[in-house]
Amino acid sequence: MCGRYYIEEEDITPELKKIIDAISRKHSEGVKTSGEVFPSDTVPVIAGNKSLVPSVFAMKWGYTMPNKKLIINARSESAHQRALFADGMERRRCVIPASRYFEWQESSGGKIKHGIFPNGMKMFYMAGIYRFENDRPVFSILTKDANREIRFIHERMPVVLTSVGAAVWLDKRSTLMDAMEISDVEMNVVNA
Repeated sequence: MCGRYYIEEEDITPELKKIIDAISRKHSEGVKTSGEVFPSDTVPVIAGNKSLVPSVFAMKWGYTMPNKKLIINARSESAHQRALFADGMERRRCVIPASRYFEWQESSGGKIKHGIFPNGMKMFYMAGIYRFENDRPVFSILTKDANREIRFIHERMPVVLTSVGAAVWLDKRSTLMDAMEISDVEMNVVNA
């Protein structure tokens, strides 16, 4: 589930432009700010700074396990119960800006790649958590049961948030459910 996503290269929203400009001022190289994003890429992510003010950071996608396998997603329903994710759920929340994410559907002719995005939105956020590995922040995307309109493709999807929902998730006094209730949107599917 959610093994790749996309950051729009053209016709970007003012909100996404602001995020890209902020990360470009901090990091001149090594941060992917547009195009298809793969696990292990370093991308712009929003998290609270030391003063708990939402700020843009460069983070690598995926928690690295001792066997070098990347854990790129975490089930939102049980993440708080797993030692690997519990601290992130409590204290290290983040949101990942995206234009769409990709999912593959099995068919008799092979796999069909679909681009999925919220109805009427050119940009959205995915709820995430992060930790530090060798003093470098890395994140994992939280997932939930898929909405009815995309369940035919895959049974899981990222926790998709609006701008308001993203602000709620970054506020440690709120729960993920609070953010999800604010961000309840229908999803669109297009062949990618």
